[in-house]
Amino acid sequence: MDTKQVEEVSTPFITSSTSHSNKPTLLLKLITSMSLISAIIFSLLFFSLSEPTTTSRPLKKLPHPVVILISSDGFRFGYQFKTPTPNIHRLITNGTEAITGLIPVFPTLTFPNHYSIVTGLYPPHHGIINNFFYDPITGDKFTMASHQSKWWLGQPLWETVVNNGLSAATYFWPGSEVIKGSWTCPDEFCKHYNGSVHFEDRVDSVLDYFDLPVDQIPVFMTLYFEDPDHQGHQVGPDDDEVTQAVSRIDGIIGRLINGLEKKGFFDDVTIIMVGDHGMVATCDQKLVFLDDLASWVEIKTNWVHSYTPLLAIWPPSNYSYADVVAKMNEGLSSGKVENGNKLKVFLKEDLPERLHYADSDRIPPIIGLVHEGYKVEQSRTGNKECGGAHGYDNEFFSMRTIFIGHGPQFARGKKVPSFENVEIYNLITSILNIKGAPNNGSDSFSQSVLLPNA
Repeated sequence: MDTKQVEEVSTPFITSSTSHSNKPTLLLKLITSMSLISAIIFSLLFFSLSEPTTTSRPLKKLPHPVVILISSDGFRFGYQFKTPTPNIHRLITNGTEAITGLIPVFPTLTFPNHYSIVTGLYPPHHGIINNFFYDPITGDKFTMASHQSKWWLGQPLWETVVNNGLSAATYFWPGSEVIKGSWTCPDEFCKHYNGSVHFEDRVDSVLDYFDLPVDQIPVFMTLYFEDPDHQGHQVGPDDDEVTQAVSRIDGIIGRLINGLEKKGFFDDVTIIMVGDHGMVATCDQKLVFLDDLASWVEIKTNWVHSYTPLLAIWPPSNYSYADVVAKMNEGLSSGKVENGNKLKVFLKEDLPERLHYADSDRIPPIIGLVHEGYKVEQSRTGNKECGGAHGYDNEFFSMRTIFIGHGPQFARGKKVPSFENVEIYNLITSILNIKGAPNNGSDSFSQSVLLPNA
């Protein structure tokens, strides 16, 4: 309510009668005085909350900054408005938000993006170029259960923290179980992924760390939740199931906030809430079939490493990759292929530079970009199902997710322009005041988002 509204609400009843007692006059004075006092108090509160903070707020209970990095998988930007989310909005109101969302890296898939967030590297540089892919030299296949260090390049935040002589704790995060460099995935601070663990139990385990002596509390912690990605895939982003999942995530955030408040640490702890990608509705009438290109070039199933939304093709070495691309695009643009104009195929080195998706021998030589909401399949199956998907060009707004930063070094109520998630690594190392590893983020980004030290 603004000052004008206060004045309108508090306008007293005025009588023109002079034959009545003085009681209405006294009542009028009393009400006027109370209204004036209320308006003054409101104004003081309003300006004290809205007055910009020029420096970071000092820690009250902790000897060092602590960051909790939270991922809500598939939390598309805008979901925070689908239903009342008082806890998420508490963080937004009293913290800093990317006003039009966080931009994921390409491909907008779970594993590449989670690892980009914690390394500050684009997928070709950190090695996780898809959720599933092959090593071109050994033929070994990477899956989301692959924990061998050879796959995971770069230096994730938990390793960086340990390199700086501090401790980190991970409650699920792609790559966190990998023993790599100084990170040994210690039992007490590293949870192995188990999707059946209740969200409440995950939060409670992180809260338990704050029962340790203050100098033993990990300075960096992760929390991961599978929702609302799970529901978004099944029913699409607009279904009530997604709305319910968003409401549940908000309740989980509230559980964390309340727990930190009870332990007296909420004002000291930095909470960064992100998603890894967005979500868009898909239906089986929005399909492109590779078999329809047979008149131009036969795309064999064993050439295709992934179909949709990222089409990745690796023909045998005796084929000209450029010739395959040319013939595919000729067919797609002929007007004779159903939805052919919804797919364009590139040699990976010819992809738009903004995608940062060429500089790795793990990336197949031929990459296809499909229009938003469309899918690529080998052949017709007759299925007519609708759901949701991600993995598309990160230029699509539907692929954006959220960024919210709340804590002593984030200004209250600040809005920042959208940015790519590779910037988060430097942001966190700046908050923790530790030395990070080389990465694709910018050195100046943190200065534009964080408050200077008091």
